Amino acid sequence: MVKARFGGVALAAAVALTAPATVGAAEWKFALEEAIHEVQGVYATKFKEVVEAESDGEITVTIYPYGSLGESAELTELTQAGVLQLANASPGFTGSIIPEVQVFSVPYLLPEDDAVLNEFFRNSQLVREGFDPLFEQQGLAVVDFYPEGEFVMTTKEPVNAKEDLEGVKFRVMTSPLLVATYDAFGATPTPLPWGEVYSSLQLNMIGGQENPMFFVESTKMYEVTDYIVFTGHNTYTTTIVGNLSWYEGLSDDEREILRTAQSAAFEHIVEYQETLAEDSLDKILEAKPEMEVIRLDDAQREPFRRAAEAVEAEYVEMAGGQAAEILEQFKADVEAARAAVE
Repeated sequence: MVKARFGGVALAAAVALTAPATVGAAEWKFALEEAIHEVQGVYATKFKEVVEAESDGEITVTIYPYGSLGESAELTELTQAGVLQLANASPGFTGSIIPEVQVFSVPYLLPEDDAVLNEFFRNSQLVREGFDPLFEQQGLAVVDFYPEGEFVMTTKEPVNAKEDLEGVKFRVMTSPLLVATYDAFGATPTPLPWGEVYSSLQLNMIGGQENPMFFVESTKMYEVTDYIVFTGHNTYTTTIVGNLSWYEGLSDDEREILRTAQSAAFEHIVEYQETLAEDSLDKILEAKPEMEVIRLDDAQREPFRRAAEAVEAEYVEMAGGQAAEILEQFKADVEAARAAVE
């Protein structure tokens, strides 16, 4: 049995949301790691629209944006406990309980080309079914994986080469592999809850952080950093998880509604993101014209790619279990996606 450890906010939320959800309940509670106007909120809004339409209003989806019920780890715990039916649970956080999912944090594994990337998430054997048993061991069902945009670094000082990160205190999510990644990049990785990042940059306690461009803009990270650096090292991936008991108790009709809504929301969010990064960058530069944008070329990225090879080995050792097989399948699925697009 999975035992949840509730912090103060999550405990209050659990009380407010009442007891664990009844199987097949008419209300599906869906919690996000982001605000309603950000990518996860756009996905969830489309998901809600389709579920309610397909069920003729017999199922309602209640969305809880970031801040309503606690931080990411608490949302996962609330879902494991059945207080929530659905939640976003990004691999950067779930890697602490499902080590194998940290494969998404290995730099330079995911394709940089958007068409190949989206094909990978649509049809990857690993993404669509390979992780299911690992999540089920934690009382969770995998509903969807989808990309949220290329990671960019925002820093206090310019980064034109790997050497420029040497010794920089760089905020990472609480994922052991992200710590290993920025250690390999030469920085001093500093795990912090998201709520502490802005003030830590403002007070010069850290010198950089990474996120997709839309999140840099919406959370105003550009106010407390001076450089945006494109390294092409990874794409932010998120997972939609469901409470396993709730998921297994859905009727065939409810399961079909869930699949239809997931598919529609995935395609919607892919289309939504087509110009999102550049639009967000334009907004940043309008708000702060002196913000400097650095786009590393292939030669400048090569030292980062070489460092990533050590992170692959670290992943296999750190995650253990099926990690080597997962890494191999991941690479095979990327190549299959590339072949399908070309």
